[in-house]
Amino acid sequence: MSSPAQSARHEDPELRFAFGRNWRSFLATLDERRIEEARRRLCESLGKNHLHGIRALDIGSGSGLSSLVMHQLGADVVSFDYDSDSVACTKELRRRYAPDAENWQIMRGSALDPAFLAKLGQFDLVYSWGVLHHTGAMWPAIELAQSRVAQHGTLLLALYNDQGWRSRAWRGIKRFYCSGAPGRWLVGALFYPVFSMYALWQDARRFHPPGTYARQYAQKRGMSLFHDWRDWLGGYPFEVAKSGDVAHRLAANEFTLSRQTLTRGLGCNEFVFVRQHPDLAA
Repeated sequence: MSSPAQSARHEDPELRFAFGRNWRSFLATLDERRIEEARRRLCESLGKNHLHGIRALDIGSGSGLSSLVMHQLGADVVSFDYDSDSVACTKELRRRYAPDAENWQIMRGSALDPAFLAKLGQFDLVYSWGVLHHTGAMWPAIELAQSRVAQHGTLLLALYNDQGWRSRAWRGIKRFYCSGAPGRWLVGALFYPVFSMYALWQDARRFHPPGTYARQYAQKRGMSLFHDWRDWLGGYPFEVAKSGDVAHRLAANEFTLSRQTLTRGLGCNEFVFVRQHPDLAA
């Protein structure tokens, strides 16, 4: 039986989107309003208004925004990412907003490295939003994330929704985007105007001034619309999952689905699971 890291070798390591560079650009747009919105969304997802007394693991910290709000909510946070630029982004947010934090560790590591993960210990909250489907070995990565959740702990995952042929088509587009400069240029030249027209149409049909959709998107998600577009076009490796498959697989490993937010389209389904004691899960 192959290890999770070996399972990922079918993906060309050179064909990987530079997530960290995108996040580095995003940090220039980050302000208190977006931080507050990210904090509100996390509290809403977890059904909590604070994380005091919680040890939290952020798998694939990206920009560092989620790690920051977990820290602000009172958690002891361990953040890691495979992308060195993402690690730098997370450290930059700590420098800006929590320079004296002793309960926020940041490191580089792989979600597919069992030895690395085992050294981190177990956590009351394991968080991985929109990350594990980019590892090239999504299901092994999910299993390893589960192993870091303490008994009665929480696992929050967001994974791309399986849309059948649409998802397969997007996988090809993303692979082409990451194949080199011509791919990036051609895909961007085709889709950025389409996305922009969609945003303008959303404003027009609601009789809103141009740019309203983008501002409301940022307010709702705490994220930049353009940076999310770029992340979507280039996000490769790319895997998807049906919501029922996710719930079924985790239920077999003593995890109970607490809440979920599902999409009908190509975005992410969000799941919150609680790890039950084996005797209670029987």
